[in-house]
Amino acid sequence: MSTSPPHQAAPACDREDRRHRPHVINEELFRGVLIRERKRSDRSNQPIVFLSVGLNHGVGADSSAIWEAAIGAVAAATRETDVLGWLEWGAVIGVILPGIRAADAADACQVLDARVRRELARRLNRDTVGRVSIRLHVHPEPKRAGSERPWPLDPLLYPELRSRQEQAPSDAIKGALDAIGSLTLLVTLSPLLVLIAVLVKLSSRGPILFRQVRIGQMMKPFTMLKFRTMYFGVDHRLHHEFVTSFIKASGQGQKPAQKELFKLTNDPRVTPLGHVLRKTSLDELPQLWNVLRGDMSLVGPRPPLPYELDQYEPWHRRRVVEAKPGITGLWQVAGRSRTTFDDMVRLDLRYARTRSLWADLKILLATPRAVISGKGAC
Repeated sequence: MSTSPPHQAAPACDREDRRHRPHVINEELFRGVLIRERKRSDRSNQPIVFLSVGLNHGVGADSSAIWEAAIGAVAAATRETDVLGWLEWGAVIGVILPGIRAADAADACQVLDARVRRELARRLNRDTVGRVSIRLHVHPEPKRAGSERPWPLDPLLYPELRSRQEQAPSDAIKGALDAIGSLTLLVTLSPLLVLIAVLVKLSSRGPILFRQVRIGQMMKPFTMLKFRTMYFGVDHRLHHEFVTSFIKASGQGQKPAQKELFKLTNDPRVTPLGHVLRKTSLDELPQLWNVLRGDMSLVGPRPPLPYELDQYEPWHRRRVVEAKPGITGLWQVAGRSRTTFDDMVRLDLRYARTRSLWADLKILLATPRAVISGKGAC
């Protein structure tokens, strides 16, 4: 942040001062480092601490001097090996602290917060310090017991998603096609929807629709709809135990048996009509309403249950961060339920990285064949 005019030699005192000023990397480079360190943390299960400093509205024309003091304060409070840079140029600076032990992460945040505030107080007056906002983040965040969002998500740690949303007009087109496609299918299939609703009502006691909390994009919970395929009032612990053991087995490198499925087979809770609806995937049709509401897309990863998310490794969570969940997806047409959980996650991540309108169209066209063949359906 030199104030010397261009093409003029700076005084010796300025050159000496510049050598002691902290190096702040630019926005593009810093975001790249943050993304890479976050992914490294996901794989190693070793958390990182991330500090962000911003200026509140109403700072005025003296923001340059305040930034000079804030950068100096952050640099003085952190280690030489930590990475300091602009998260948003002129608005937010950040510092990445890798190599933190999981047991020490909470204490590290408290110590860092106190140090930064103390250094700010040395450089700025009390009123100006009050204009500086400080936020601390640990990635991955610890799970919160009993919470519907066991893995809270801070969008600040995912700058690539914000950039993608700003730069990808295809996402807006995909949203419009989802709305038009779901509405068209709801109207076209309305006689079939009414018939299935009547059959569900006549076949067993209970509501026609089954409502279930699922986790959507950016870890936001929503209520997903299905035609009810189970007897009313059954215990869901059987599925909970199955999902837990399946995910853990995949993480331990165990290969499923040839006929082992991600979905629970021979489930005694399912009605005779429910078996037919699941086999043909007709129980999924009410999710067209979720697509119309914007909770889901026609194509995307399968939305997990909250207790399923509890068993995820940090890198698994990316499948519900990087793309909106869908009625059908790459893993459904590529492997359906006959795959390991880790392989399913990899297919979802591949879709998120390479998704396009053409890829969505190919998946939609391949879905009826996968449903008719019944591979993996149950």
